[in-house]
Amino acid sequence: MSITVKYPQYKLDLVKEKEHFPYSLLLLADETVNAINKYVYDSDVYVLKEQEKELAVFCLYQIDKETMELKNIAVSNELQGKGIGSVLIKEIISIARNTSYNHLIVGTADCGVDQIRFYERNGFVKYGIKKNFFLENYDEPIVENGVQLRDMVMLEMFI
Repeated sequence: MSITVKYPQYKLDLVKEKEHFPYSLLLLADETVNAINKYVYDSDVYVLKEQEKELAVFCLYQIDKETMELKNIAVSNELQGKGIGSVLIKEIISIARNTSYNHLIVGTADCGVDQIRFYERNGFVKYGIKKNFFLENYDEPIVENGVQLRDMVMLEMFI
């Protein structure tokens, strides 16, 4: 499956072979392969490519018949800050609508100010906190912006 995005030189493909996940990109948004493996095999994984070069990725996980969770979204370092992430959010909304989902959720670290701002700028609103998420779900402490990750901020969008 291929989806046309705003930039005609790029192609968005659904990963069909579960052995070919772009871990180098997925690790930009999640800390360990073990953490990624907890959701990636049960998710629809889409990769943005230019020819065969993988540039960005996102994972959509079905919570129930109405709700999809964005488990991971990552853009290669050279394309960050160029609007690709926002284009991908629009594609995610389109995918959700076309598959009859009306609710998207996403979680990010409570100290991930840039990530929270990105999601809010793209239409998500905060709705909850998963207390001690990072302490309970990762073997090693994770530090971001000089702060150890503890809680996950949950954001949602109704479409």
